[in-house]
Amino acid sequence: MLPAAMNPAAASSPHSLATASGLLLGAFGGAVMLGALLGWALGSWGIGLLIGGLLGIPLGILAVYTVYGRDRTS
Repeated sequence: MLPAAMNPAAASSPHSLATASGLLLGAFGGAVMLGALLGWALGSWGIGLLIGGLLGIPLGILAVYTVYGRDRTS
């Protein structure tokens, strides 16, 4: 019988805390940058930055949930 570390069925998840953090920060940062860019184009980058930040939080959570939720069903 193989030890758990050598058993292919007992392989750890390919996702780590760093992956989740990267997804969360990447989605949040992208939303903030897009919001600031749209706000700048419409005359107030500060308001666009704020709206991008407010929309980026649930977007980041959704990105992490989607990746980890897909991993559970596979």
